[in-house]
Amino acid sequence: MLNPSFIAACILALGLQLQPALAEIDFELPALDGNTARLSDYRGQWVLVNYWATWCAPCRKEIPDFSSMHDARDDIMVLGLAYEETEVDAFEQFLQQYPASYPILIVDTYNPPEALGAPLALPTSFLVNPAGALVETWIGPITSAQIIERVDELTD
Repeated sequence: MLNPSFIAACILALGLQLQPALAEIDFELPALDGNTARLSDYRGQWVLVNYWATWCAPCRKEIPDFSSMHDARDDIMVLGLAYEETEVDAFEQFLQQYPASYPILIVDTYNPPEALGAPLALPTSFLVNPAGALVETWIGPITSAQIIERVDELTD
């Protein structure tokens, strides 16, 4: 006869090995260039989704740092989600002063992507793994070094 403690330990060990996979998330938003972008368009890459606004000083500081990371790393895509009720022309003028090398998507502040919801603060950033699952959320400013460190941890 098997020991009940042994059976419980086996069930626990089996349960830890069979944890469910993280759920894929997706959204579709208009881009500043007039196209439409979906998060699922970037499956196979890490994606940093960054809520920002033109009036947000920490957001402005993140743009050149995220652009450098976006340009330097083939495995990390950045999507900037402009979370502000303003005209496209105003965003385009802003981006002449703070150029972003990554796509900028326009968020309807009254109807943000259901998969992410409305940000609690700006900036807010989400890290999505290559399978499309949300694996990290940062509220407040972060650096590309923090993102790269987290991607490298999760890739190992």
